[in-house]
Amino acid sequence: MVVLREMRQEEYPAFCQYFIDDYSQEIATNYGHSMALAIELAEKDLNRCFPNGLKDTEHSLLCIDAEIEGEQHLVGYLWHSVNHNDSSTFIYDFFIAPEHRSRGFGRQAISALEKQLQSAGINQIKLRVAYHNERALKLYKEVGFAVTGFNMSKTILKRETSH
Repeated sequence: MVVLREMRQEEYPAFCQYFIDDYSQEIATNYGHSMALAIELAEKDLNRCFPNGLKDTEHSLLCIDAEIEGEQHLVGYLWHSVNHNDSSTFIYDFFIAPEHRSRGFGRQAISALEKQLQSAGINQIKLRVAYHNERALKLYKEVGFAVTGFNMSKTILKRETSH
């Protein structure tokens, strides 16, 4: 069984390290940036959303705990932010540690989030999935998400200038 709980302050640095490592890889892969620039951009995004760490933010950082062999273990993270104007939330990051994947924890975490949101009057979950993340796309489709669009980009090559 999976439980979603608010992240504790002492857990935040480990989340930040995971997020910057993971998101910078995605930025470098998807946008062709150098790793140094990708890390800088990932850090800026995190600091923009959590300027004071876990305090005074409209974002919710949850830890995903699961019972494994009779004990609760941290198996992942779920970061989302509710928009009360349209009764929705946007998932910024959803992560199940590799060693805990394919055990149903992702599906259970989405279900637990839905229950929390329902009781708060939120009726829609939005998210973005990287095109190459087939595992996540498969999970989201299995739990009822529908594709609503495509993010696209094109790199414009620099022209050589003649003197």
